[in-house]
Parts: sequence; structure tokens; C-alpha cells
Amino acid sequence: MGLFNSINVAATGLSAERLRTDVISNNIANASATRTQEGGPFKRSRVIFQPIGEKSVQWRMPFCADDMDEGPGKGVRVLKIVKDTDTETRLVYDPTHPDAIQSGPNKGYVEYPNVNIVNEMVDLIAASRAYEANATVIEGAKQMFSAALEIGR
Repeated sequence: MGLFNSINVAATGLSAERLRTDVISNNIANASATRTQEGGPFKRSRVIFQPIGEKSVQWRMPFCADDMDEGPGKGVRVLKIVKDTDTETRLVYDPTHPDAIQSGPNKGYVEYPNVNIVNEMVDLIAASRAYEANATVIEGAKQMFSAALEIGR
């Protein structure tokens, strides 16, 4: 097991959570965008994470001697960013809006994005806490390395 494995694992978490924060910020910024280049209202995005390493992770004791580098604990990566097409858009009646539906049963309604600000803020808090946890891991590893060097003096 390498000296910097814990820092490398935490660094992958920092990177992934930073991207997740950026995506959530983009969702919040476009919460009222009724028109996009693709047409229609903005669709909220989500970040999908995937663990780095073995496909079938078997948890082991942290100090077992056999094959430690092949076990879990290699970090996380962003698999993809997907648009949330499952959640319905909001319909708000505003016939004076330029993007109001002009015909059909929803005439006069405007389709707003499927972004719920409360949910986005909860996700943002969770992402910031995960970022802080990874930063704490790095700081703890640095302190352990410093203590180990002091012992060797």
C-alpha cells in the first residue's frame, strides 16, 4: 500500500464533488429558463459516479497482507452527466408569456424547468459536506505523515 493512496482517493472525491457542485449551480441558474437551444424548457442535470477499481468489490480488513492494492479504496470517478427526463416540467398559467403554449388543452400555460430549488439546495449542501470530508481526509493524512516523520527523528 502506497504512502499517498489515501490522498489520491480523497483527491478523486474532491474532483467529483466539485463537478457535482458545478452541475447543481447550473441547474439553479437555469431554474426559470423556458427556452433552450435544443427547444423547450431547461432539463435538470445529474452527475453519476462510479467507483474506480474492481467491478465486484469485496470489503476486507484494512491491514490484511494478501493483495491489498487490488481491494477497494481506489476512489471515485464521474461516469456521466445525464439530463433528468423522468421528472415532469412545471406548467404555470401565463398567457402573456412569449413561450406560452398557443394551442391544445394546455393553451396559455408556460412549461418551466423540472428544477426544484429546495432539492437542489439539499444536493448542494450534501456535495459541499462530501467535499469537506475529503479535504479533512487529506489534512488528516498530512498530519499522520508529519507525525511519522517526527517519530523517525
